[in-house]
Amino acid sequence: MAERAILVTEKLTPELLLKAYAAGVFPMAQSRDDRYVFWVDPKMRGVLPLDRFHVPRSLRKLLKKNPFEIRVNTAFDQVIAKCAEAWKNRRDTWINSEIVKAYTQLHRMGFVHSIEVWLNGKLVGGLYGVALGGAFFGESMFSRVSGASKVALVFLVERLRAGGFKLLDTQFMTDHLRRFGAVEIPARRYLEMLEDALGAKARFYFDRASGEVAAGLEALFRQSKTQTS
Repeated sequence: MAERAILVTEKLTPELLLKAYAAGVFPMAQSRDDRYVFWVDPKMRGVLPLDRFHVPRSLRKLLKKNPFEIRVNTAFDQVIAKCAEAWKNRRDTWINSEIVKAYTQLHRMGFVHSIEVWLNGKLVGGLYGVALGGAFFGESMFSRVSGASKVALVFLVERLRAGGFKLLDTQFMTDHLRRFGAVEIPARRYLEMLEDALGAKARFYFDRASGEVAAGLEALFRQSKTQTS
């Protein structure tokens, strides 16, 4: 098995969630309608190295066209709701009402953030995750137009690099994430990286000047050009 469940509960609290992330575990539900959540402790962990993040050529072209407006923490409730929705080939999700409630509380406490992609005044993509010390734990993303969730990921990485984060935890490895440079590591190695990241001082910027963001993106593009697209 790629992971193991280690406890089941009906209730999540912000304090319990933060302790769980610091210990290397995270919650999921079997389905949107299940009232229970279980704690997951993967044997192999997906991480996205911030210093080796790769932006595929096609996505670089899309970003340079700049069709989207990117916002941060302006519509968290909408983002998590859309992440929890069934959509096309995804008939169900692991985000139940208890998870929505607990992460909304953490968002209001300043630990959970959303990156939002807007097109013509409509929310068309985004992601959310937990920031703790110098670690960011990506939770879920959604897309309603082509490329929107990928754009959200690029802007997340740019922001994490600017803020001094050391770890971007993707939880599981997928072919989609592998295109961006994600790697899979054993749990023991992950816990070492997590301990190091939790001790780091990092800042999740809510607002950044457009020139700073542009410079950060350009640095990502330059880095990607040294890798295979």
